[in-house]
Amino acid sequence: MSTCASLLEQIQIMEKSDIFKVQGRDKRGRKILRIIGKDFPARIVSVEGLKKFLEENIFPQLEGRTFSVVYVHTNVQRSENFPGISTLRSIYEAIPINVKENLEAVYFVHPGLQSRLFLATFGRFLFSGGLYGKLKYVSRLEFLWENVKRNEIEIPEFVYDHDEELEYRPMMDYGLESDHPRVYSVPTMDSPVSVYSMRCIS
Repeated sequence: MSTCASLLEQIQIMEKSDIFKVQGRDKRGRKILRIIGKDFPARIVSVEGLKKFLEENIFPQLEGRTFSVVYVHTNVQRSENFPGISTLRSIYEAIPINVKENLEAVYFVHPGLQSRLFLATFGRFLFSGGLYGKLKYVSRLEFLWENVKRNEIEIPEFVYDHDEELEYRPMMDYGLESDHPRVYSVPTMDSPVSVYSMRCIS
């Protein structure tokens, strides 16, 4: 794993990226926090750096109002973009209560079979406060537009390309067909990788 940058440098990396953006509204009028998983630099950003960035740049935009999350999982690879289950749990628990209580829906775009199975098995134990019950799987973008105003949220072109590929190769949804190294596989809980979290090598 690469050596992490300083805390300030990590925050600057996150600020310049397009990973997290509060943008647009869903069809119930709620603000949207859009997250592009593929762009997350898990190898160089620490838990502390991510928390600091969210506290300074994202949470203030969400205080005092209901919101939903659109998480785009397309092309996420465990070794490059995925921060780890324990990291996600610690970050979720660190969200201020006045923000967390206003989260009403999480739209999980292109989840894949492994993600569905893992969350179905462990989601209720990993995330307190009923987050699992707010999770809505979105296998195609057309279903996202049933809940989100299409013209108010930016979706990268590679997500549309993957969506089109799934239309022609539907068995990829079920993990029965894939020749792509990008497919994300969630480890079992008894694997040491399952508790992997972002950390730096000094």
